[in-house]
Amino acid sequence: MGKIDIDNLKKTALRVRENIIRMASGGGNFVSSSLSCTDILVFLYGQFLNVNKDNLNDPARDFFFLSKGHNVSALYSVLAENGIIAKERLKNHLLTSDFIYWQPNINIPGVEFHSGSLGHLLSIAAGAAMDCKLRNQNNRVVVLMGDGELNEGSIWEAALIAGSRKTDNLIAVIDRNKFQANSGTEELIKLESIQEKFKSFRWSVKTADGHDFTSLSRAFSRIPIEAGRPSLIIANTIRGRGIPSIESRTDRWFADFSNDEIDVLVKELYKK
Repeated sequence: MGKIDIDNLKKTALRVRENIIRMASGGGNFVSSSLSCTDILVFLYGQFLNVNKDNLNDPARDFFFLSKGHNVSALYSVLAENGIIAKERLKNHLLTSDFIYWQPNINIPGVEFHSGSLGHLLSIAAGAAMDCKLRNQNNRVVVLMGDGELNEGSIWEAALIAGSRKTDNLIAVIDRNKFQANSGTEELIKLESIQEKFKSFRWSVKTADGHDFTSLSRAFSRIPIEAGRPSLIIANTIRGRGIPSIESRTDRWFADFSNDEIDVLVKELYKK
């Protein structure tokens, strides 16, 4: 991982957040939880992943899977900011003339696998990591999950298998914003201690501030965290991060804003 350019990452994250907000109209999107994982995605594509517009079909590339697929507006925006898709395509969100909509679609360059039903892509990522191991390749396989989807049993089946198979090329990241749809995770089904649960499944675990690029850089500075074990990064985040008026609000999980509302929110985003 190269030297971290925090100033550039912050500027990219601002543009990504603006894109997400502007896509939350004409049908809307899952805006608040997309904002919570923005900095994680900006860091992964800007600093960590060996994925770019020129190597999307290279067998030696890294693999990224978005398990919390309803936050794909953040991924679309990051792909656009990294030149993997044209920025103009973001304006096609929810249009029938394109594949830019509420869930990842493999017809979009940079999307490795469809997602939508929560809890599935840790299994896909674990399988990809095992395949890379069998081929004696050095690919890293990263999967971003929401904390709410940890309620799915398939997550724990995949975690158990990945730990048992010693897939230390697998890195899972949890966007720990402590919300699940319109409820707090600990109010609905208690998740803690996530760290101890994964450790008992033979994973190595670190925590990070999911909005601090220095903290993320430290967490990802040594991957695998331990040889022979898959790695988990618990990234503590705030739902709606960057827009104080909608931060940590259950009623802004999904939003369809008017053009006037978007103008106000964009001004709020850039207000110092």
